[in-house]
Amino acid sequence: MKLEDIKLAVIGLGYVGLPLAVEFAKKRPVIGFDINQSRVKELQGGRDHTLEVEPEGLKAAKYISYTADPEDLREANTFIVTVPTPIDEYKRPDLTPLLKASEMLGKVLSKGDIVIYESTVYPGATEDDCVPVLEKFSGLTFNEDFFVGYSPERINPGDKDRRVTNITKVTSGSTPEAAELIDQLYQQIITVGTHKAASIKVAEAAKVIENTQRDVNIALINELAIIFNRLGIDTQAVLEAAGTKWNFLPFRPGLVGGHCIGVDPYYLTHKAQSIGYHPEIILAGRRLNDGMGTYVVAQLIKAMTKKRIQVQESRILVMGLTFKENCPDLRNTRVVDIVNELAEYNINVDVYDPWVDPEECEREYGIKPIQTLKEGTYDGIVLAVAHEQFKAMGIDKIRAIGKDEHVLYDLKHVYDADSVDIRL
Repeated sequence: MKLEDIKLAVIGLGYVGLPLAVEFAKKRPVIGFDINQSRVKELQGGRDHTLEVEPEGLKAAKYISYTADPEDLREANTFIVTVPTPIDEYKRPDLTPLLKASEMLGKVLSKGDIVIYESTVYPGATEDDCVPVLEKFSGLTFNEDFFVGYSPERINPGDKDRRVTNITKVTSGSTPEAAELIDQLYQQIITVGTHKAASIKVAEAAKVIENTQRDVNIALINELAIIFNRLGIDTQAVLEAAGTKWNFLPFRPGLVGGHCIGVDPYYLTHKAQSIGYHPEIILAGRRLNDGMGTYVVAQLIKAMTKKRIQVQESRILVMGLTFKENCPDLRNTRVVDIVNELAEYNINVDVYDPWVDPEECEREYGIKPIQTLKEGTYDGIVLAVAHEQFKAMGIDKIRAIGKDEHVLYDLKHVYDADSVDIRL
């Protein structure tokens, strides 16, 4: 197959797949596939609720067609898979969406076709888990009749500066010829260039360690924050002082969620344990980060007790539910840990987030967010996400939401230390 012969389809039109499909569709025909019919209708109507692609961007993708019918995929010969790869309730990798997508593609695969995976996986998953499914349902032979590649997604939801086109793309393929063709394909849209990895496993490993490294670094800062809080030292002040050294890494404490950074380490550790090695540093960091919601609630209740505020039946407002600021992405948000932990104390919890879809919020987490804020209502306020709306409100308006006696916990260091009661 030559570059000009590629007929492209993108499987999964979420935070990762849609921006990718749109960029390709500015240059070549693309079939955009998603199993969610309502998502397809939304995109056909020129709207993206994830806000990753503006209406103007959707209009610029003049060569794209959207479908939820797998039969339409028969027109393609190169498939990019961007479906989610979550973890289950026991923190184990859940490859179900990936394997279901592979089964679907196996049924429409023809000789010479290429399947490129972008979803987070552990090293070896593409060839060991996905390829057998493709072979089974296609009846074709791997690396003779069809080929695969892996190119890890690096999109940061809500980031309007680092988009799919200006983030260096790692590529790989199951044969040297496939690897070269896949690299050339991505070079059509990646303005800053690509990096062709030595193998698919190398590309897979690169993806999981990117976020594992960030996870461990943030875990260190979270642990330091716990120590500094006990010492009565403001963590942000310490980080600002330490940050004057040229080689100090500017990480900040916080709740570590999101689809990648809060998930990728579990894929790596799962694979490590399957080959007989039990990671220590990675899992220790992950456990610490997973426990930050409980720590935040304990600090809040301690502060309320010191102010003689009745904890049971009190009213707490959590401001922000998304996993990061200024985007509607609720995937694997760890703010829910705070909400659930507060409920254990028989506390009445309200959640306010102008970015979230209330229906999605209730469906995914059983949380019905409030739509308006009333003054003089809350015994405690947790500023959990640094949305631009919360910054614009100003400290006086946020304080006014609380009762005359209340506790304001600023997790994200939005306001000065002397303006709030607690900072992480």
